[in-house]
Amino acid sequence: MTDHNGIDYNGRKFRKAGADVDEVAVYRQDGDVVWAEFAGGEVRRGTVAGTRREDGVLHLGYTLVLATGEVICGHTLNTPEVAEDGRLRLREVWERYGPHAATGVSYLDEVS
Repeated sequence: MTDHNGIDYNGRKFRKAGADVDEVAVYRQDGDVVWAEFAGGEVRRGTVAGTRREDGVLHLGYTLVLATGEVICGHTLNTPEVAEDGRLRLREVWERYGPHAATGVSYLDEVS
């Protein structure tokens, strides 16, 4: 089993699997607090903020402003996995609130 306790997310870049190359979120970390901003594709502006648990899992809230002007809010639990090449992959289990209510699983791949 991989120990994720020592993961420092500060400066790491992630992109949703299959997304455009311009859609990159740069994560920041101060202690157990983690946050990121991103844009690209249909997202004009997106933010996430939350905490890193002792097991390395991120519990984040997020807000997206889409190109249509719609605003989407939700939360996600991101579990780190280590790919064969050593990069991180975050398995997101997410839930959206309000008129866009939905649940799902997606993946964020670390990029250099």
